[in-house]
Amino acid sequence: MSETPAAYRVLARKYRPAAFADLIGQEALVRILTNAIRGGRIAQAFMLTGVRGVGKTTTARILASALNCLGPDGNRDAPAEEPCGVCEACTAIAADRHVDVIEMDAASHTGVDNIREMIIEAVRYRPVSARFKVYIVDEVHMLSRNAFNALLKTLEEPPEHVKFIFATTLIRAVPVTVLSRCQRFDLRRVPVELLETHFQGVVAREGAEIEPEALARIARAADGSVRDGLSMLDQAITEADGGRIAADAVNEMLGLSDRLDIYDLFEALMRGEPAAALDRFDEMYRAGADPGLVLQDMAELVHRLTRASVVPAEAEDAALPEAERVRGRKLAEALSMPALTRVWQLVLKGIQEVNAAPSAKPAFEMVLLRIAYAASLPTPAEAIARLRSGAPAGPAPPQAKAEPPPAPVPRGEPPPPTGEDPADARAAEPAEPAEEAPAPEPPKPVELPDFEAVAALFEERREPLLYSHLVRDAHLVSFEPGHIALRLGEKAPASFAADIGARLTKWTGRTWTVSAVDDGGEATLAEQHEDIRRDLFERARQHPLAQQTMEFFPGAAIADIRPIQPGEALPEAPEEQDDEP
Repeated sequence: MSETPAAYRVLARKYRPAAFADLIGQEALVRILTNAIRGGRIAQAFMLTGVRGVGKTTTARILASALNCLGPDGNRDAPAEEPCGVCEACTAIAADRHVDVIEMDAASHTGVDNIREMIIEAVRYRPVSARFKVYIVDEVHMLSRNAFNALLKTLEEPPEHVKFIFATTLIRAVPVTVLSRCQRFDLRRVPVELLETHFQGVVAREGAEIEPEALARIARAADGSVRDGLSMLDQAITEADGGRIAADAVNEMLGLSDRLDIYDLFEALMRGEPAAALDRFDEMYRAGADPGLVLQDMAELVHRLTRASVVPAEAEDAALPEAERVRGRKLAEALSMPALTRVWQLVLKGIQEVNAAPSAKPAFEMVLLRIAYAASLPTPAEAIARLRSGAPAGPAPPQAKAEPPPAPVPRGEPPPPTGEDPADARAAEPAEPAEEAPAPEPPKPVELPDFEAVAALFEERREPLLYSHLVRDAHLVSFEPGHIALRLGEKAPASFAADIGARLTKWTGRTWTVSAVDDGGEATLAEQHEDIRRDLFERARQHPLAQQTMEFFPGAAIADIRPIQPGEALPEAPEEQDDEP
């Protein structure tokens, strides 16, 4: 009889890590756990949290193997920093058949009866063959409140031979009383670079080849999840033609459009060309692009361009192809921050609309038209400037190109014929040279007599963040024109003093030095204003007119004080007059 072929194992299970050294992207977790095992400081309960596919359950199994590893010779009498993988305990745990390592799914055993039967009643008995009895509870946040409460006492003071390992993707749903009894480990998303290296090794061991762009697309689509990326890679290897995975095949498999198509579409939108944008999307849609994924790619592009405009080094990301780096750099330099933030809001709103619409394509096209129209609109600051200058605040009309100036005529030669009547030409010539307009007067220097004037200048120049810190977080120590000493609060940024000095120097035309000191200083401007306000309220409450009014209207209170002119004294109460004439 012919032997039965071995069942196929998907890549996510075939290449599941069996030791701490095989875990990628979780260096802090590995370092802490190995140090704890080496020093004998092993907690009674562990809480592993993170997004799907980053290795929570895998880490739990590796930890269970390390706690019960017997060594290659079977004589090890203490937990191992790294499981050997060949002893009876390691092989049984890897095959999920060890009697003392109990793995349960909390989504299927949510009630208090399940916890009582499987854990609370069973922890009293010592392990059959292992060093520790280990309970691995996956998706622990699915347990009911009563189940959590029943587990608390056992979790806080378990027997010495029992260890708990919990895993969850929703850490906020776990009661804080449970978290306080566990050592918590937050597993990170695996970076794209590590995923590419890991997937490249898997492809090589599977005897296939993959194009660099296809590898990068799968790593980015995995979104930090090793399991998701291996599942996509498994499908790509199955669909590969001749054992080579092409980028076009990956794009078609994932329903993604080409990255450069996203740039073409985005550039057409930013030029305010809706027809060109719709034509480009029609081509992408016929090629299999999904409207929702196109919007997500566009949101990712806008985010990358915004970061590149703030941090220019972001535009030189080595993980991106050269074509994307060049085009991204040009777009980041050409688009302003208000324009990028406006497009970001429109794209986010569009993602919600496309997901909720009964038909995605019409909804997506409406989003494109909205973005293309908004691209030609002025920013709020530009609209205000146009209104102040008397120009319309709508989209600016296209300007005609200016006619080139005529070529200079050498001295002594007649001018070239223009086809115009000489009399008209003479009439067009200026009769007398106009008087030169007087030169504009230089701007008057800005006078800043005190610290309040400095704060008022920042409010006038529309620097709301710096103005807020000046009023709320700056304690004036000394002030003289050209130099200010401040004691800054904790909320003030590190570059606050330098930013204030640079702007004052730019606005006033003289050098200003702003220094930060450690102690001293008066109350902040906000505190001073609040003191004045409290004093005004107290004076108002003590005023005879106010007291008479509150006596006449029980329950009345002073809501606000609005003097007609700043600093004007409150009116005196009228003197009482006799009723006699």
